[in-house]
Amino acid sequence: MKIYQYYVYIITNDFNNVLYTGVTSNLAGRVLKHKETTNKVFSARYHNVANLFITKTFNGCKMP
Repeated sequence: MKIYQYYVYIITNDFNNVLYTGVTSNLAGRVLKHKETTNKVFSARYHNVANLFITKTFNGCKMP
């Protein structure tokens, strides 16, 4: 059984008054998606929610 790494992350906006929490297996790719200009409805509304604040790594098994 292969062990996978998962990341819980919190990002904030430019004013540090909005927090967004997410879970991903590809942290760098997910943060990049938050920084992209397309499909940024949430990010645009809350002033560029794309500054990585904190992460926590977990190991787990991929479920079938």
